[in-house]
Amino acid sequence: MARALITGCSTGIGRAAAVELTRRGHEVVATARRPESLDGLDVALRLALDVDDDASVAAAVAAAGPVDVLVNNAGYGVHGPVESVPIAEVRSMFETNYFGLVRMVQAVVPGMRQRGAGVVVNVSSVAGRVAAPFSGFYAGSKFAVEALSEAMHYELAHFGIRVVIIEPGIIETSFGDNNRHVGDQTPPYDELSRQWEASSARLGGGEPAPGPELVAGVVADAVEADAWPLRTPVGADAEMIVATRAALDDATFEATMRETLGLEW
Repeated sequence: MARALITGCSTGIGRAAAVELTRRGHEVVATARRPESLDGLDVALRLALDVDDDASVAAAVAAAGPVDVLVNNAGYGVHGPVESVPIAEVRSMFETNYFGLVRMVQAVVPGMRQRGAGVVVNVSSVAGRVAAPFSGFYAGSKFAVEALSEAMHYELAHFGIRVVIIEPGIIETSFGDNNRHVGDQTPPYDELSRQWEASSARLGGGEPAPGPELVAGVVADAVEADAWPLRTPVGADAEMIVATRAALDDATFEATMRETLGLEW
């Protein structure tokens, strides 16, 4: 049994991971910026945690006690043309998606290293492997998480700490409710937005997007495994995109995806 601290447990993947790890017998410390959003979540401990705030991180980690597993899940998206999104919005997103993750790692990993064991699961996205229209800044934050995680893998394996990157595709959660859209619904990019909305549905083959439980199951499997790949795409769309991208050069990948998605922009 491991003690797992999970960020961003108010909804979606974080909450589902808290439920799944608890179901498997682990002690879960569920955290969220608004602790009232954790009411009713049956876990070992519920804590307030704002990953943007140094003092909040320090207090939550101190209250959690020794942590065997850290699941960095907190995050949100800012979407729009690169020329249109205010830099302040981009900085705010990076503060959560990237620097928030760094704060958690720097607070928790020293204890893991001293104990000679631990697992760090960083929830990235298929957008951390392939950037799409209007996702430049969100994808940038996830590309940064991927780079950081790869460096951590090389640094921390020596101390018995495993690093796992989870890369979900489109998942049916309330994640979109927290997203900010700037400039993608108005000229001159509204036509691209219309085409992209229509084409994105094709990635799932017409099937409904899977729920966060799919990702939670993969997170739990990775935590419990003796060994696990550094990167794991989750969902048929993510698996397809990552495999196609790895097999093709830039121009061929673009041509293939344009044809598959019917994108004429």
